[in-house]
Amino acid sequence: MAEHGAFGLPIIDIAHVEPAIARAPTGVTAFVGRTLKGPVDRPVRVASFAEYQQIFGGLWQPSTLSYAVEQYFENGGRQAIVARVVNGAKPPTLTLRAGHGELELIGINPGSREYLRAAIDYDGIDEADGDRFNLVVQRVRLPGTEQIEDQEIFRRASIEPGSARFVGDLLLESRLVRLRGGAPPVRPDRTPAGAGGPAVRYVSSRNDGDDGAPLTDYDVIGSAARGTGLFALQAEEGFDLLCIPPLSRERDVGLATLLVAARFCRERHALLIVDPPAEWTTPQIALAAFRTWPFRSENAAMFFPRVAAFDRLRNRPEVFGSAAAAAGMLARGDEQFPVWSPAEGDESILRPAFKLATGVTDAERARLAQAGINPLQTVRAGSRARLMPSTLAGDASRAPDSRPLAARRLALFVVRSIERGTRWLLTAPNEPATWRRAEAQVEQFLDELYREGAFAGGEAQDSYFAICDERVNRPETVAEGKLHLLFGIAAVKPGQFQAWLLTCQSGAGRGSDRTCRVRSVAVNRLVTSQQRVDWEIETAILRG
Repeated sequence: MAEHGAFGLPIIDIAHVEPAIARAPTGVTAFVGRTLKGPVDRPVRVASFAEYQQIFGGLWQPSTLSYAVEQYFENGGRQAIVARVVNGAKPPTLTLRAGHGELELIGINPGSREYLRAAIDYDGIDEADGDRFNLVVQRVRLPGTEQIEDQEIFRRASIEPGSARFVGDLLLESRLVRLRGGAPPVRPDRTPAGAGGPAVRYVSSRNDGDDGAPLTDYDVIGSAARGTGLFALQAEEGFDLLCIPPLSRERDVGLATLLVAARFCRERHALLIVDPPAEWTTPQIALAAFRTWPFRSENAAMFFPRVAAFDRLRNRPEVFGSAAAAAGMLARGDEQFPVWSPAEGDESILRPAFKLATGVTDAERARLAQAGINPLQTVRAGSRARLMPSTLAGDASRAPDSRPLAARRLALFVVRSIERGTRWLLTAPNEPATWRRAEAQVEQFLDELYREGAFAGGEAQDSYFAICDERVNRPETVAEGKLHLLFGIAAVKPGQFQAWLLTCQSGAGRGSDRTCRVRSVAVNRLVTSQQRVDWEIETAILRG
């Protein structure tokens, strides 16, 4: 007879459990905003500010994002994801002669600092192939230099629209240019060799690239359907912090952007780091304004005050938003401490190059923390009372599980890890054997965290639970192609669970109808008792 455990379920042979759930990375910060150059609405990972400079052009006074990324890495950030947004920016154009006609190319990346050049040759092409040519396109760092940043070669391109090598179709795969208009009636002229210089004389793009206007909230928000603005980050899943720097040096991010960004973070199980408004110049003003400030979210946090740092372009100290520096500080702390344990010592303060834009006394620090605003530090707390960072969830009495920042980051980390680690369920049969394997896999992951002290409970049963059986997978659920897994953790108090329902939808087709999603659900603190969990699942979870 099989050995049974909790709720009468058979004990699973560990040899049949799926591979251990990998821990999701933390401290990876996404940035959305204006840059000097680079791809638009296509997030790019960078591991240093030098790498950011190479792709996005470095510091630029109209770009608050460029300063934010620099300050993030200066404060210990390890990896950033940058999504460039523009407002009316235009790419440069380039013309290659083609007999009495022209082959027109237009850049993909907009901006006045996008320097392109192109050349044509007929090497390796038979005389009978009169429609064929070789096209070389390069991006250079500066006009007239040989500092090549990117290059593409399209061999045996054709001007014939019906050809398998039609130039317009080939350039759809280019990272640099597209065909502008139609192809000329004859192939482009061979680019002449340089006189005493390079073997090929390239044709440079015009100076008609434009940087566009300052960003608006509409530009930053973008479109979910088109994957623009902050929704360009839909293509990325490996970040847990999001920073949206001020729209300009004079204009803060608007409430509409904060609301959309917070909702996006909730769906992506990430945390939005919010800059305090520029007009909050003193703790007294901040405390008074915060009472009526209309933004609250358990998936957002604010650090006060703004920071003063040296502006290398203006050659003087300037005041900047604090979100990027705070994100770097959090990422630095994650290297030394678990995500559920607030950083201490040097890992909890800003780096020496940063100063607070306004002074904050110990009493004001306590009042800010009590309100839900995290006071920044540039020196160790010493004998001062330790203040626990919090989210912008609001009143602690109404959001006890979501207000402590460490507890919220732990919850988001757990959800991201489980969501990614259980995607094998999409291709597994929806049957009891699969349910038991999934439950054992999640329990193993949570038990490891429990043994490391991640949860509040002293006993495992008061610290976490995972349920994937007939109680959450009813016959009608299985008939709909859905598989449910319910799990929860006690991040603040033993037995006081935050819980989520993982739903994997395995349709008959492929692609968009095969998804795994996690949503937060409310459960009673006695959810792990047999009688109570049946009632909770029936009334509060499966019925929404």
